Order: sequence, then C-alpha cells, then structure tokens
Amino acid sequence: MAIVEVKVPLLSESITEATMLTWKKKVGEAVAIDEILIEVETDKVVLEVPAPAAGVIVEIVQGDGATVAAEQLIAKIDTAAVAGAPAPAAAPAAASAPAAAPVAAAAAGADKSGVAMPAAAKILADNNLSATNVAGTGKDGRVTKGDALGAIKAGAAIPTGAPKAALPQVAAPAGKQELGERPEQRVPMTRLRARIAERLLQSQATNAILTTFNEVNMAPVMDMRKKFQDSFTKEHGVKLGFMSFFVKAAVHALKKFPAVNASIDGNDIVYHGYFDIGIAVSSPRGLVVPILRNADQMSFAEIEKKIAEFGQKAKEGKLGIEEMTGGTFSISNGGTFGSMMSTPIINPPQSAILGVHATKDRAVVENGQVVVRPMNYLAMSYDHRIIDGREAVLSLVAMKDALEDPSRLLFDL
Repeated sequence: MAIVEVKVPLLSESITEATMLTWKKKVGEAVAIDEILIEVETDKVVLEVPAPAAGVIVEIVQGDGATVAAEQLIAKIDTAAVAGAPAPAAAPAAASAPAAAPVAAAAAGADKSGVAMPAAAKILADNNLSATNVAGTGKDGRVTKGDALGAIKAGAAIPTGAPKAALPQVAAPAGKQELGERPEQRVPMTRLRARIAERLLQSQATNAILTTFNEVNMAPVMDMRKKFQDSFTKEHGVKLGFMSFFVKAAVHALKKFPAVNASIDGNDIVYHGYFDIGIAVSSPRGLVVPILRNADQMSFAEIEKKIAEFGQKAKEGKLGIEEMTGGTFSISNGGTFGSMMSTPIINPPQSAILGVHATKDRAVVENGQVVVRPMNYLAMSYDHRIIDGREAVLSLVAMKDALEDPSRLLFDL
C-alpha cells in the first residue's frame, strides 16, 4: 500500500479556514492525477482540490460541510489499490463538521436525488430552476454547483404545472420547517455571503458615508462606440463596451482629486500613486470585486478584455484571492439589471465608489428647448472624513465632463 495524503490548499494570510463543499468521489473509487476531488469555499473564493496522485480513495477524513484549515488532511489515496476492491474501514469524519453541515451523519447513504447543496440551491433559485429536474452527480445523487451550472447552460426549466411556491430542496437537516401552505427553508450563509455582510456592516459603521449625484448625457459615448465598434472588435477580438469609458473617466477624475483615490489607515491618510479600480461583478455566490490594477496604464481593449475575463471567472467561481485583493476605488454597475438610481456602499478600506445606472431616453432642457437624450444617473458615495463635499462634487463633474466629451481623455483635460 502506497498512501498519498490529500490536503487543503494553502490559503491567503487573511483567511484562516474554509468549508468543504461536496466530494466528487467516494471511498473505493479510482481517481486520476489532478482530477478535481472537491471544492473548498473561503470567504473570498472557491478553491479546487486536485488529486495529488492517481489511485483509489481509501479514506475520506473530512466530510461535506466540514470546517478545515490550510494544509489539513482531508483524504487518503492508495496509489497501488484497484478500484472496487475492499477498502480499509474508514468513514467520513462527519462528526467534525459543524452542526449546520448540509448532510447529517444519520442521513449518510440515503437517496438524496433532487436535493441541492447550498451553493447549488442558490444558483437554481436565482435562475428559477427546480432541483427535482436536475440530475445530481454529488454524493447520494445530490445536486452540486456544477450540476446547477450545467442545467442553466442546457436551458432546464421548472415544469409548467409546478406549484408557484415551490422552492429548490436544500440539504439543511434541522432547519427546514413545513408550515402547511407556507413552507420555509433555513440555509446557512455561504462564507462569501457572510463576509459580504460583515464588510457592508463594517463600512456603514466606520465610514461617514455621503452620496453625491449627477446626470450624464451618454450620446457622445454611444456615438463613438457605434462608430468604432466593428473595427474595434475586428482589431482586438472583444466588443467595445461602456465600462471601459467609465473606468477611463474615473481614473481621469481621480488624478485631479487624489483624496478620492486615498484611504484611511489609523490616523493617517494614505494617498495612492496608482489607480487600482475594483469592478463589482455579480456571481452565483454573491457580489465580488476583482481589481483592474494600474488601470491608468490600460488601453480600452485591455480593460474590456479583463472585465470579460473577470465576468467569466466569477460565473465559474474561479476568481483568485490575489485578483480581489486591494483596490483604491470601485465602480458598481447597477444599470446592468435596470437600476435607475442607488447609493452604493464604500468597499473598505477605499474611500469612494461610483454607482453607474441604466441609460434611458429622458426629456432634458438644452438651450431653453426640451429635447430627448440618453441619460445616465451617476452616484458617488464617499467617506466624508477625508473627502470634502467640494472634492466629491467636482470629481463627479470631472467624470461627467469626460463622458460627455470623450476627447478630453485623449488630452487629459
């Protein structure tokens, strides 16, 4: 017998523990080297755990839902064993999992087809899908995140006759309460959702948040985008979107008003001589904010390609910790979902965030005449402790001016 240990990957210095999601293999099953055995969820990212060697899983030390630390032993692989042969008596250490683990030890071995793991249930609910119509490949037939994403891609849908109040089943042992025609489900927060909640409360409690608003006529940007879209796409292999204009306009304003790009560290104000712009991206696990580093040095094409990459990685849960660390200013685009106006919350330790909304045709007055223009409402929330109203208002005006006359970006005006 040649035993190889499977351990939790290294985590970043700021992360001390992670949660095991769903094992993709059972004891006695063969695995190939680098085959993904399980995913572990931290408060920032989901990390894949590949098989360090080919062989047969002979022991699962930590079961689904267990809380683990970096480099902790979670399974053992026998590189000399044959799949299907009797394995040493070793059951998953379900007792080590927290009380809120998705599957209770007593339920082990039961048929759980049609039951979704928490991460999968969130994806299904967001896309109006039912777990009963998704083939589960997880333990005992449970629906995993991968199954849910696959069902969405395949266009699965809830049957026409399904009750309107039907919800995806979630493997949450003691929390579900049947209340006649008023069902409820209690599902533990994912680590990411809990971290988002913590940071938002921290931001509200520690920053003196104030929001300033302005409106921008998007016609010049839309005309420029229409004029160069085909040649831009042909040259760079990516479409020219609106976010690159917002990023460029933000950097343009931050250069003029350094306090908006600064942060507070104790009793000190740290003025950053670089421009790392966080782009809020929606993912099946919640809101994440990957960083465009040195955005001032990036071309429109580089920005568009990087944002597209972030979006794809967020969808697949493959954003790395390093991609979401840092940032000096953020942009949140609620307009993607049709938002007309919002007051974005600052992403600590940053001191300001720009909220972009849906562009709609609106009646505006120009030279004493009422005309129709494609208007977008901008909202910038800022920490009033270090950013005065004057700087906040003028920086937002600078963004407006750059968007209404994009040529200013060429001449740094």
